[in-house]
Amino acid sequence: MHFFEHLAMGFLVVCAAGGARADRPNLVLILADDLGYGDVHACNPEGKIPTPNMDRLAKEGVLFTDAHSGSAVCTPTRYGIVTGRYCWRSRLQNGVLGGLSPRLIEPGRTTVAEFLKGQGYRTACIGKWHLGMDWVKVEGKHVSELSIEKPDEVWSVDFTKPIANGPTTVGFEYYFGISASLDMVPYTFIENDRVTAVPSRDADFPMTGGIGGKRTRKGPAAEGFDAVDVLPTLQKKAVEYIGDRAADAKAGKPFFLYLPLSSPHTPIVPSVEWQGKSGLSPYADFVMQTDAAVGAVLGALDRCGIARDTVVVMTSDNGCSPSANFDELIARGHNPSYVFRGHKADIFDGGHRIPLIVRWPARARAGVTSGQLVCLTDFMGTCADILGAKLPEGAGEDSFSFLRELTGLGDGPKRESIVHHSINGSFAIREGKWKLELCPGSGGWSPPRPGKDDASQMPLVQLYDMTADVGERSNAQADHPEIVRRLTRQLEKLVADGRSTPGAQQKNTVDVDIWKAGKDAHAPIPARKGKKK
Repeated sequence: MHFFEHLAMGFLVVCAAGGARADRPNLVLILADDLGYGDVHACNPEGKIPTPNMDRLAKEGVLFTDAHSGSAVCTPTRYGIVTGRYCWRSRLQNGVLGGLSPRLIEPGRTTVAEFLKGQGYRTACIGKWHLGMDWVKVEGKHVSELSIEKPDEVWSVDFTKPIANGPTTVGFEYYFGISASLDMVPYTFIENDRVTAVPSRDADFPMTGGIGGKRTRKGPAAEGFDAVDVLPTLQKKAVEYIGDRAADAKAGKPFFLYLPLSSPHTPIVPSVEWQGKSGLSPYADFVMQTDAAVGAVLGALDRCGIARDTVVVMTSDNGCSPSANFDELIARGHNPSYVFRGHKADIFDGGHRIPLIVRWPARARAGVTSGQLVCLTDFMGTCADILGAKLPEGAGEDSFSFLRELTGLGDGPKRESIVHHSINGSFAIREGKWKLELCPGSGGWSPPRPGKDDASQMPLVQLYDMTADVGERSNAQADHPEIVRRLTRQLEKLVADGRSTPGAQQKNTVDVDIWKAGKDAHAPIPARKGKKK
């Protein structure tokens, strides 16, 4: 770093005197659930959903336009945020966990919360966990380990007993929230290692504001628990936590608040005061309410006088779900995926390109747009860089720092490539303008779907020039076999090395087959009985 860069950074620290030190800021990570890139007006000026609080963050911070979740679905992305490691290196090779699934994070693995706690931070998680925890099973009962529990498994645990290996055992001093997505059992809040109310009834909830008749999975629910109350409750708890920690923060004892919201994921349940606000749909109303929750957090930081020395990260765990009703929204001029192909679950960018806005008044630039390639796994490495600390050798294997994009200062390794993963376990690698996808279709829920839409008739791989063809419509694999070979070798190396950051080779938790899901999707579709192939 040059002398004048040191001088500038020192000046920023001095300016922050009297509160938390500018080199030890509070950290607030707000993770929306299924919020599309195009749902944030700052990302999509043509969008029709007002998001004034997220837009405010963009004006006061850095907006990343090439940011990606670690996966196109919930659990894997959350694993990556908390561990700084791609989830496909873990036992979970496709799909997501359920609300009763056992802990996914490996024993002994350093998490961002543990790392920050070791740096003197107070730590809390308030919201949707979805990384598994070890419930006490009823004798003779079984729960699926790496998938959503089956209907006959939802009462397989004893809800009166403490829960082992939840958030408070991986570095979070305090936890309040729900175990998984709001359309998964159990329907009850958890505080630290116990439910706040023992489920005593079977219940389900309307999936989309009562429209269409679809309902969430039926199962254990606490008396009085209602899906519509979850977002307001998480908002209230987060605001209270900030208030409780403000005095310590001003005294130089910073906090880390991880706030994974339950919205706008299904069930799409905007509160009464938000219903009809958008004039578009219940989903758009729910996005507006989610934006208001962000505003409540910003307001708490302002009231407590700690906004200047707090890093606020606002993002989403994957692209928008088709449950939002894309056809209805597009007909009204709003595309949740903006210009990108596909949506949640897909290997296409609509599945994993997400809004990412970072504000840090004490040190970060304001009103800046960055095109740097970023992954949500990079949060851990960025925290370490902010603190001038080094991650343990076996931690944050896929976590680069994007601090230089925030401050405009510094050097060091930055992300040059990224690995994408879809719900069925299909792989893709992006480097520069090229994106190679090792599957014939979407790898997810949009056409051409794995095992459907005649994917077996398509080339096994897809190659797109993301500069000329950001919508991923023209497969260039036949024209550039040398690019296909180079990126395939690069992906194989990233897998074999057990890491993508510089450092000693690490071991994946399981053997990883980058071709499996793509080959499965490429297999001929079995003919139905009585019909010709």
